[in-house]
Amino acid sequence: MFSFIKKGLDKTLGAIKEILPEKVEKIDKTLLEEILIESDIPYELVEEIIYYLPPSQKVAREDVRRVLKAYFKYDTSSITTVQTPFVELVIGVNGAGKTTTIAKLAHNYKKENKSVLLGAADTFRAAAIEQLKSWAEKIDVGIIYTQQGHDPSAVAFDTISSAVAKKIDHVIIDTAGRLHNQVNLANELKKIVRICDKAYAGAPHRKILILDGTQGTSAINQAKAFHEMISIDAIIITKLDGTAKGGSLFGIAKALELPIIYVGVGEGRDDLISFNADDYIDTILDSIFTNTNG
Repeated sequence: MFSFIKKGLDKTLGAIKEILPEKVEKIDKTLLEEILIESDIPYELVEEIIYYLPPSQKVAREDVRRVLKAYFKYDTSSITTVQTPFVELVIGVNGAGKTTTIAKLAHNYKKENKSVLLGAADTFRAAAIEQLKSWAEKIDVGIIYTQQGHDPSAVAFDTISSAVAKKIDHVIIDTAGRLHNQVNLANELKKIVRICDKAYAGAPHRKILILDGTQGTSAINQAKAFHEMISIDAIIITKLDGTAKGGSLFGIAKALELPIIYVGVGEGRDDLISFNADDYIDTILDSIFTNTNG
């Protein structure tokens, strides 16, 4: 797991090394502050982190780790996938890597010997339907789709109904990342959620928001808007390997109080890994401190 997280944080760790070429046993708070800001942790959060550290000017790894870990108290919540089918609704703006992430998630389930059915409910863009169909073929999973412009809620209903009939383990439904305006998008997403519940009581069991890691903390406002629309349950961060803004996960976790369940660390189908806050924090601290305990 560490090697995967390290791969995802490679650019962030490189930026830390430029500020701190040699690891230290204890770090000066001023230097730590610079590292945290450079990693794209919001400034007000950096001030908070520094405030909660011991009063001495130099601080040890275990003190920094204790404070950083507090921001991922929401990481422990996770919905058990006991329902069959377990229905997930995937939300996110165009360009965040939503469709690719759906494919990676489906591939992960397949590796667990689970059956998967995709629903192409982003009917706003023909390209989105074609992209998801292409991925379904590559990873050999079923897909329900229709033509561009058709009712996305109908696609969601048909996908879930088919999965129930065929006793499929996992249903993953794609949704539009944008419509002509925010109100249209909100109304459509709310309707899809209602229709999912009609197709199978309790569905969708998890509403996942996809956030582009290269946007750093600027993704927070986007996330808040989606959360207000339909109450997001969990977050996946994509393209973590493509940015030096790896610290933005602290800001996202703090602002949204939602669990980050996966991070994307590459283009391959196996490059969606379960997020573990301990591994994430320790990988960052390993680039700062000489001692690896904590």
